[in-house]
Amino acid sequence: MNPYVLMILLSSLGLGTTLTFASSHWLLAWMGLEINTLAIIPLMAQHHHPRAIEASTKYFLTQATAAAMILFASTTNAWTTGTWEITNLSNPVAATMFIVALALKIGLAPMHFWMPEVLQGLDLLTGLILSTWQKLAPFALIFQTAHSVDPLLLTALGLTSTLVGGWGGLNQTQLRKVLAYSSIAHMGWMIIVIQYAPQLTLMALAMYIVMTSAMFLTLKMFMSTKLSSLATAWSKGPTLTAVTALTLLSLGGLPPLTGFMPKWLIMQELTKQDLPVIATVTALTALISLYFYLRLCYAMTLTVSPHTITSTTPWRAQPNQTSVPLALFTTTALGLLPVTPTIMMLVT
Repeated sequence: MNPYVLMILLSSLGLGTTLTFASSHWLLAWMGLEINTLAIIPLMAQHHHPRAIEASTKYFLTQATAAAMILFASTTNAWTTGTWEITNLSNPVAATMFIVALALKIGLAPMHFWMPEVLQGLDLLTGLILSTWQKLAPFALIFQTAHSVDPLLLTALGLTSTLVGGWGGLNQTQLRKVLAYSSIAHMGWMIIVIQYAPQLTLMALAMYIVMTSAMFLTLKMFMSTKLSSLATAWSKGPTLTAVTALTLLSLGGLPPLTGFMPKWLIMQELTKQDLPVIATVTALTALISLYFYLRLCYAMTLTVSPHTITSTTPWRAQPNQTSVPLALFTTTALGLLPVTPTIMMLVT
């Protein structure tokens, strides 16, 4: 892609997210979401591959549907309340429609069906943007309106997402689909607690972005998109392979890694709110997710490559890939648990 075009598209991504962050008016927030969508679609379709075009089309139709629902919900709310302020979402029908539209935008179950298919058709860097940056603008709107939404609806969306994210990733052999179901499960954890402790959702979102970025950059370094190709990772980089296994366990929430921090604090908050059953169910769904992360760790570290002697030699990584962002994200994804009190003080 032409560097000037790429710069314009990335700048538009930043502009759309910033516009949604800064707006208190429904139309400006909707406009920011639309700029975000229109900026990422050329990045998704840049390889002119049938799977990329299919993913771009599915993403466009899904996001256009969600944007139309947001516009209709904001219009309904303005009709009944006489104001376009985001924080004044007093119409229950508009509030429900709005949260469903945002759930469709970020891939919450049961509106998650587009997420694995779209992510599977993208290259790893565009998939990284879709899994991290594209979550920020919808979450900014959810933060501002969570107090107006029925708590039962948010809890149902969160529990369904954690269950679907766990069960859906069990039989996957495509790594991008595994990360898609991982995203669905993590979004569920964040939505469950947002009505009780929004600062925990903010912290969980930051930890998810760090860990997911580390995984996408690692897969790009290894040039791996399938489970079978992970068996060649050890010969490409033994140290990175060992660290990647720890990053996967961190995504699963295994102590003493960073990923344990948000799950631990969210379950603690749910218990404080007298919701022990919901806390127990979310903990059990985390065990399901941990199973398929362990499956990936096993494929990386304890299996032999299935390739025959006549296949291309897989043990050399590309020398032109920068490793500084990967090192930063991986270090953060592994070692933040000891500084949990400091992080909580910052987000509160």
